[in-house]
Amino acid sequence: MNYRKLGKTNFNISEISLGTWQVGGKWGSGFNDKTADELINTAIDNGVNFIDTADVYENGLSETAVGRVVRSRSERIYVATKCGRHINPHVNEGYQLKVLQKYVEDSLKRMKLETLDLIQLHCPPTEVFYRPEIFELFDRLKDQGKILNLGVSVEKVEEALKAIEYSNVTTVQIIFNLFRQRPSELFFSEARKKDIGIIARVPLASGLLTGKFDAKTTFDAQDHRNFNRNGDAFDKGETFSGIDYNLGLEAVEKLKALFPETANLAPIALQWILSFKDISCIIPGASTANHVMSNLSVYDLPKLTPEKIEAMNNIYEEYVKPSVHQLW
Repeated sequence: MNYRKLGKTNFNISEISLGTWQVGGKWGSGFNDKTADELINTAIDNGVNFIDTADVYENGLSETAVGRVVRSRSERIYVATKCGRHINPHVNEGYQLKVLQKYVEDSLKRMKLETLDLIQLHCPPTEVFYRPEIFELFDRLKDQGKILNLGVSVEKVEEALKAIEYSNVTTVQIIFNLFRQRPSELFFSEARKKDIGIIARVPLASGLLTGKFDAKTTFDAQDHRNFNRNGDAFDKGETFSGIDYNLGLEAVEKLKALFPETANLAPIALQWILSFKDISCIIPGASTANHVMSNLSVYDLPKLTPEKIEAMNNIYEEYVKPSVHQLW
């Protein structure tokens, strides 16, 4: 495992970390505590020391599992969670100081931790980023010893740029992968100036970049890759990075042709992200311990050459950029 600094938190974290959206099993399959514990322990056993969760993941069961495992380990594991998505309807007016403070306190109780290493606003509506009182709340929570750092998870580059205007924002979690390249333009350079830790989420475009899907692949009814392709439930960009599924499959076929000897494209897609020095860590999800090991197999491959990276970028330019680049 290699480690990178998480911006001005000064945490030294595993560059391949763990996202826990589906840590208890596949999307829509229900939560399995045994699976969750095995998966998280496998990640830690292999050098992962940063775990990202959220209060809405399996309605708190993901947080509970993360806390349970972290408390059982002797290693220093950095825990990041998120708050705000329980607000229903998820609108600007629902973001109230007492509501957010209670969410933080509830997360601490579920995980049985005294302090959160990182609390992140969970993709709030754009208007929230223009409300200083929301960000000031987290200074008080820090003074109370409930959190060490504040970060944000965002949908849009616009939101990321606005968030880092607040001096207490230390990290930004943003969708970034081969099929979602816009953040590497203006946002990366602005974040660098302010020593912001950048956490790359949805790094495999909801599994599309593994190369394991085709036109006949089906997804469970409760899987967002089935019901949210057009943004019916939440931001369309969360599902396959907002790319039309069939167009994405075309692009993946071109990617396969670049790496004909590779059955699993996931570690190659992760390597592409790691080629950006501004990235602090990647948080690929996993529903089994084998998925964890697949993500960590990035270290088993030869380093991507500049020529390969250029060819990968050309696929983005031709197949993906025209339809999605400007949207997020």
